[in-house]
Amino acid sequence: MKKAELLMIPGPTPLPEAVREVLSRPAIGHRSAEFKEVLKRVFPNLRWIFQCKNQVFLYTASGTGAMEAALCNTVNPGERILVLINGVFSQRWAEIAKTLGITVESLDVQPGEAHTPELLREYLQANQSAHYKAIMLTHSETSTGVLNPIRELTAVCRESHPDALIIADTITSLGAADFNLDEWDVDIAVSGSQKGFMLPPGLSFLALSDRAWQAHQQCKHPGYYFNFTRYQKSQLENTTPYTPATPQISALDVALQLMTEEGLENIVQRHSQLRDMTRAGLKAMGLTLFVAQDQFASPSVTSFLPPEGTTVDTVRANLKKRFGIVIADGQKELKGRIMRIGHLGHVSQRDVLTTLSALEAVLRDMGAHVPAGAGVAAAIQVQQEAVAIHA
Repeated sequence: MKKAELLMIPGPTPLPEAVREVLSRPAIGHRSAEFKEVLKRVFPNLRWIFQCKNQVFLYTASGTGAMEAALCNTVNPGERILVLINGVFSQRWAEIAKTLGITVESLDVQPGEAHTPELLREYLQANQSAHYKAIMLTHSETSTGVLNPIRELTAVCRESHPDALIIADTITSLGAADFNLDEWDVDIAVSGSQKGFMLPPGLSFLALSDRAWQAHQQCKHPGYYFNFTRYQKSQLENTTPYTPATPQISALDVALQLMTEEGLENIVQRHSQLRDMTRAGLKAMGLTLFVAQDQFASPSVTSFLPPEGTTVDTVRANLKKRFGIVIADGQKELKGRIMRIGHLGHVSQRDVLTTLSALEAVLRDMGAHVPAGAGVAAAIQVQQEAVAIHA
């Protein structure tokens, strides 16, 4: 009997039953009174998850669409931005900017490493005279599993470049890691539905500060579909400027209610525990983690290297064929070099323990030297210690 696959990838993530149920309902009109009531609940809850006072724009687009919206609405062609790059998705900021005629400068570190405040301070001090319209950050680098210290990086930016916009990709961190747009003085943050929001792909979100809105007012070519002004005007009337993905937004309403019931502190704590269980389990199995430093490990995704005598393709194929568990390959230059286990959104301790157990079975059958039961035992130990701390 074929069972449903367990998605242990960094998106799309598993869907809660309540979300699946609302997605099966008949469609409703996007200009109907019923849909306006949905949006009346959604918009305040989006502000809650971003921890911001201003409006949060809701796009029918992937997270990449919100990334483009952030740039085209605030930065003019020819203006200069600084992009902190340490993986595929932080690199995407630079790729989008170049298509918009924006001048791009980058501060690069190796994939698997984080941007540290010390490194950024040294770079900005050496480039004190550079006028950056915006500095682009990535909170959780999905391609490697690195969590960059956004709060500290933003503070460093303010020291030497106080007028620069701080624009952050929080696509795989929001709803998994601690983030506060207003308190941390971030100007724009973008996210997507198929990650911590526990939804199918198709929606993206953008939160902004007063400073970002002022930059938009000076923007020469803010575009049409992603234009901030059009979304702000519509949102004041609890509607959208164009036809939205009504089923996903109705599901977003339910997902946000589930998240508010769990509470932000509990959401962050749960994801941190899942990360720690995963990392401890992989280490106990003798596997090499791609992100070596625990302090920079993402609560959303953990990456590791295949053991000697195995390949990424065969490990992933056997996990899927034998146990119906899907984990992710690396991307671009890391394809075939690392594997990634996603543990965000609607994922539980049971899912992590199941994945570690299945991974052990696959690796042992492939001849890898993995101690029997070590991974699960280490993960359970982390779980028990967490229970004791919070008892």
